[in-house]
Amino acid sequence: MLFDIEVKISLKDGMLNPEATQVERSLDLLGYDVKNVKTVETIKFQMEGEDREEIRENVVDMCERLLCNPVIHNYKINVIPQNMACGK
Repeated sequence: MLFDIEVKISLKDGMLNPEATQVERSLDLLGYDVKNVKTVETIKFQMEGEDREEIRENVVDMCERLLCNPVIHNYKINVIPQNMACGK
């Protein structure tokens, strides 16, 4: 079975986020009053396997070892089984 994987990575509260600060300042210069801008990186890929929970555990391992820095980042994982049959 094929699974679509989506990992959303964001900085933990209290971490400096220069990108979000710049976006907030730029929007303010354009006349928009926005607060608490946050940036999120999304990584999407596919994996094959039979057990959704095993796939999720593998993705957690990927996040902890490579995709993010667990000291400064939060991450959310979405594992969606692909429906291979037409019309379902």
